[in-house]
Amino acid sequence: MKIIQALPNMSKHVTETDINNFLEYKLNLQIATIDEEGYPMIQPTWFLYDKDSAKIYLCTEKAAKKVQNIIRNPDKVYFSIDDENWPLKGVKGRAIATISDDIQKNMLIMEKISMKYLGTLEHPLPKMVMENIRKGIEVAIEITPKFFSAWDLGKTKRPSENQLIFVEF
Repeated sequence: MKIIQALPNMSKHVTETDINNFLEYKLNLQIATIDEEGYPMIQPTWFLYDKDSAKIYLCTEKAAKKVQNIIRNPDKVYFSIDDENWPLKGVKGRAIATISDDIQKNMLIMEKISMKYLGTLEHPLPKMVMENIRKGIEVAIEITPKFFSAWDLGKTKRPSENQLIFVEF
């Protein structure tokens, strides 16, 4: 896993373990793709991170704009996951994405996403999505990050009251 420190002046670096733990949080992933006119399109979504493969997964409708954008430009995908609670932290990166039509694989991904965010498979949302996967209406997106750019303001030196912090991402 290639890790870039988004804030190089942090007194402690963000580690692979930090990233693995962070990506277990119930936060939205913002996925950015490029549309047919060359404009970025950003959409929030639930996700699953597989730390063994360092891949990110999400499920969506096969007809979704982001799927069409990925088919057209699979190597022009960005993602960002951040926590707005103090201490501010997050992970972003550039990636290659592929679309999976494998019903069994996609069912397992959706089950894990449902358990992560809802704690159950009995909620109407996962039931609907899983039925749509069975029908071929929903697919999974597999995101393979080229790198993780990570930050954690809890690892920075605490500023004095008179200092201002400017953070550029």
